Amino acid sequence: MEGPSQIIECGDVALRRWRGQSDFAAAFKLIEDSLGHLRPWMPWIACHSETSTREFLAKSESKWASGDAYNYAITKDGTLIGMCSAYRGAEPRGWSMGYWLHPAATGQGIATRATAAMVTEMFALPDVEYLEVAHDLANTSSGAIPRRLGFTEVRREQVTPPAAPSDSGIDVVWRLNRPTPPINSSPVP
Repeated sequence: MEGPSQIIECGDVALRRWRGQSDFAAAFKLIEDSLGHLRPWMPWIACHSETSTREFLAKSESKWASGDAYNYAITKDGTLIGMCSAYRGAEPRGWSMGYWLHPAATGQGIATRATAAMVTEMFALPDVEYLEVAHDLANTSSGAIPRRLGFTEVRREQVTPPAAPSDSGIDVVWRLNRPTPPINSSPVP
């Protein structure tokens, strides 16, 4: 499978493929500056360290090469402000998506625009039939994005114990199926 674009422009922000260890300092600082904002919802924050950031960047490289995950930095005016990713789901033609922003970048529609651009890019790939977003029921900000983008809630899953400190223990899963191509209704010549 051919992968998505390495840079995706979406208005005043861009998604760009992580550049391996050359992104370490900026990625580590972005996470450090966002710890308080992410800690309630992101269980991986409990293991955050320089080593985990280096491992994430290395895995981003290998998973991109294998076609198992596409991890992007979200940038505005060249500055890292968040992350967005798509990774293979449980079914071969299903993919999951995730996103987060630095707290100073929230409330501006950036996550919605970045996710919408990622949706378009992923559906341009031939073997992607559907995309899913999962978030904790209590994380209403994350839940607003799939709702705005036309995803449909497909299930709720009990998570025991809750994965992060503010989690309710119920994950809401949203799905968006590949758009059906329009039927050409023009007369045949």
